[in-house]
Formats: sequence, C-alpha cells, structure tokens
Amino acid sequence: MPLALLALAIGAFGIGTTEFVIMGLLPEVAGDFGVSIPTAGFLVTGYALGVVLGAPLMTVLGTKISRKRMLMLLMGLFIAGNLLSAVAPVFGVMLAGRVVASLAHGAFFGIGSVVAAELVAPEKKAGAIAMMFTGLTVANVVGVPLGTFVGQTLGWRMTFTIVAALGVVGLAGVAKLVPDLPKPEGVRLRHELAAFRNVQVLLAMAMTVLGFGGVFAAVTYLAPMMTDVAGYADSSVTWLLVLFGLGMVAGNLIGGKFADRALMPLLYISLGSLAVVLALFTLTAHNKVAAAVTVALIGALGFATVPPLQKRVLDQAPGAPTLASAVNIGAFNLGNALSAWLGGIVIAAGLGYTAPNWVGAALAGSALVLAVVSAALERRTAVTHPSLVAAGKAPVEATPVHH
Repeated sequence: MPLALLALAIGAFGIGTTEFVIMGLLPEVAGDFGVSIPTAGFLVTGYALGVVLGAPLMTVLGTKISRKRMLMLLMGLFIAGNLLSAVAPVFGVMLAGRVVASLAHGAFFGIGSVVAAELVAPEKKAGAIAMMFTGLTVANVVGVPLGTFVGQTLGWRMTFTIVAALGVVGLAGVAKLVPDLPKPEGVRLRHELAAFRNVQVLLAMAMTVLGFGGVFAAVTYLAPMMTDVAGYADSSVTWLLVLFGLGMVAGNLIGGKFADRALMPLLYISLGSLAVVLALFTLTAHNKVAAAVTVALIGALGFATVPPLQKRVLDQAPGAPTLASAVNIGAFNLGNALSAWLGGIVIAAGLGYTAPNWVGAALAGSALVLAVVSAALERRTAVTHPSLVAAGKAPVEATPVHH
C-alpha cells in the first residue's frame, strides 16, 4: 500500500477523534458554558447534520480544483473549526466551530476514498479504502479515550487544541505524500449528479443509512444501558467504548479484505449477523461478560459493511464517483442521527434502555432486504442486457459491480 494512504489515515484519525470525543466531554462543556446536557448535545447533532450537508456542498465546490488541493483545503477547514471550538467564549461560538469542522468530514472521506482507490490496482481498491478508514476506527480505540482523559484532566479546550494539531500533521502528510493526480477531464457537476439517477447507487446509500444506523441505535445509548442494565460502573464505559473501537478496527480490515473478492456475500453476512446480534443484545445486556462481547461484535459487524458499501457506490458511479462517494459518507451520519432519534423515542415511551437494540436490529434487517433487492436487480440486468454486461456497461437502472 502506498505511503499516501498513511497521510489519508492520519487525517481520518483526527476527524474520527473530533467527531466522537465530544460525547465523553459533554458534562465538562455543559458545565463551563452553563447549559444543560441536552443543549450540549446539539454539539453532536450539529456535527452530524453538518456532515450530511457539507459532504455534497464541499464536493461540488471542489470540482474545479485537483483532488489533492481540495483535500488540503478540507484539512485547513478542519483545523480552523477545532481551533474555534478550543477558544470559544460562548456556547454558540463552539457550536459554530463544530459545524465548520464537520463541513470537511464528508468531502474528505468521499474524495479520499476516490484517491485511495486510484492509488492501487483494481483488485485492491476496497483494501485501500479500508486502510484510510483505519484512521477513523483507530480513533475510537486511541484518540477518543485519550481525548476524553485529557479533557477531564487538563480541560476540554486542550483536547480540541490537540485535535487541531493532529489536523496540521494530516495536512502536512497530504501535502507531502499524496500525488497530485490529474483532475478527470470532462467531469462536470451534471455528470456527478447523474449518478443519483442510478437506482443501485441509491440502494447502496439506503443500505448505508439503515445498516450503520443499526449500529448507532445501540451505541448512542450504550452508557445508560451498561450502567443501569448490565451493572457496570460509570468509569467502565470508556473501556467498553475501547472494545467497540477494537471491533470496528477488526471489522474494517475484514471488510476491506473480502469486499474485493465477494462484495455482496459479505454484505449479506455482515448485515444479517448484525441484525441478529443487535436483537440478542436485549438479552446479553443483562450480563457483564456477554454485554462486553456483544459490544465488540456490533463494532466489528457494523464496520465490516463500510468498505463494501463505499466500494459499491464507487463501482456504480464509475464516471462520476466523487460526489456519490462523499454523499455516501453523509449517509453514514444521517443513519447515526436517524437511529439516535428513533432510539430516544422508544426509551421515552418507557420501553427501557435496551429497546434501541430492537430498533437497530430492525434497521440492519431492512438494510439486508435492500441488499437482496439490489442483487436481484443486478441479476435481472444481466439477463435482459447480456451484451451490455459483457461489455462492462449497463443501463442507468443497474450498473453491474465488478468484484
């Protein structure tokens, strides 16, 4: 794997850290600004919505310049947003800083996925994408726990200052290691938008929303579930999140390895298993050991879907992958916001802290159904348009995937 992937992974590490570390620092931030915990929670929601909106916006703005230069500009935006959060005098300014940082998130992973895929041979594309996403998964094992510890001991402002410094390292890495690949000739915004007429692209994005949404339905409410149901102490939640992060790392690497060989079977197995494990979590959450094992499995199965889903979007939009790839990153965050909201509804309805697991199981099961539908449409295309399939082409409705 080329060294340029290391630079992309470092950027991904910083982005992953700033996205998730705020969850462990909400009490400190709320106390400093004199706001309630639910109000401080807007720092999480605002970031997620910023990713959803920023992914297509920043990608469209970047169509006029090279991908390397756009990656550098996005890292600069990320640095500025985290510095603004670190020095914010009032809550509103910190929220603005979070939104500024989030605008870089989707486009960085979207454009980064395209660049990573172009740096390697066709049969290694998913592995290259997974290598970049390793930075995001490792952030949950190392960056988030360390950032939480620093924030609780030296103040949350120091955490965001350090994250901004990580952004500087990522920016330098992109500038030094990522080759200045030529901008594809003839690519216009209308070509990028045309990808969204492809039903297979839309199905892949829907699978992203529902599949990863299943993960966050459970993980968003992991702390109260583990303390009130499993009986863990509050201090143990950090290590349970580390287990979740380790599962994410393993799942991401497995997904990257097998997505290049058997993309759709991998999605069947990972989404189906995720639905079953989430349903079982309503039972295993009552036992400390079983709950810890389940948390790691949810991380592994959830992130095993990321490389294949991202690669499927790239495969289905070969002529204009950048915008579709970035929007798919926004779809992950849309799934996070949707599932957290649905999980909150069932808890508020008095169904208990394990109820979001049923929501997650239903979402993952729905993603599996869409995967089966997607494959069926692909087979039908192979039957009705054999000459197009043989030529490596397909109508807009269902472009075949090259595994």
